[in-house]
Amino acid sequence: MHTSHRAPYPGGAITDALRRQQPLLILGVLLAAWALQSQAIRWTDTPAMRTWATVFVAIIVQALPFLVGGVLLAASISSLLSDRVLRRVVPRNPVLAVPVAGLAGVALPGCECASVPVGGGMMRRGVTPAAALTFVLAAPAVNPVVLVTTAVAFPGEPAMVLARFLASLAVAVGVGWIWVAVGGRLPMREQRAPHQAHGLRGFLLTAQHDLVHTGGFLVLGAMVAASVNIFLPTAWLDAVADRLWLSVLALAIFAFVIAMCSEADAFVAASMAGFSPIAQLVFMVVGPAADVKLSLLHAGQFGRAFALRFVPLTFAVAVGSAVLVGWWLL
Repeated sequence: MHTSHRAPYPGGAITDALRRQQPLLILGVLLAAWALQSQAIRWTDTPAMRTWATVFVAIIVQALPFLVGGVLLAASISSLLSDRVLRRVVPRNPVLAVPVAGLAGVALPGCECASVPVGGGMMRRGVTPAAALTFVLAAPAVNPVVLVTTAVAFPGEPAMVLARFLASLAVAVGVGWIWVAVGGRLPMREQRAPHQAHGLRGFLLTAQHDLVHTGGFLVLGAMVAASVNIFLPTAWLDAVADRLWLSVLALAIFAFVIAMCSEADAFVAASMAGFSPIAQLVFMVVGPAADVKLSLLHAGQFGRAFALRFVPLTFAVAVGSAVLVGWWLL
């Protein structure tokens, strides 16, 4: 794994400076909010902003339990799980470790928000980055909860459930193997533990650090997703529904910007009956692999340079896998 020569995780000189000035920044924000409160009330007291706030809170409430669960699991991996156990479970050969990590996602239900800190925790304990990233992509997409909700959303269509499973697993394993081939030449922030404590104290410190670090990016991603949900005209999607390739691209982009939890997106896909089954499958495969919320979480966990390369790669592999599997099964 290639690591950047910047300041160690999680920050650097700029981060340290901002941390020292944090009380003054908070005080300035509070004073500005007090001075502009009347204008802010008039601006926010509109139907569009009330809807925006509802969507924003819904995304946070939907994702936060899974994020907390992922942070706790990551802390367990980093502080409590022995290196010997990890070596037994995950093959040392990266080529073999990738499919093992992909299938491991079946056993751990969770949202995509939870998988990012878990991936960081796995790397901190010596799991090869290719396997950890494969797990990050597989866990929210191929677990039983997602497959059951897909079956409920598409009753009498087992081919759609199978297509989602195969396409999502292909994305995770495919990106993992691509990382095996080129990952050493790509930038990634080194996943160092924020402390040297072990046992229960190490667990608590790691969980606190990861929750604060990833929670901020979740909030920022939720703000972006809520804005797109409210201000993106749905007529744009309706205009391309009957054109296969345009509909595939439209729903792929829509899945990226809407940032919906993988355990609920099947119902949204099923509601878009005007689109082809292939386009609906693309929506369900792209969302758990690459969206605006995940992009910010990846940048926060692994570095901005990593996210700028990993997210477009994952998006392209997800679209290609969904189209090929959909063409075959649907």
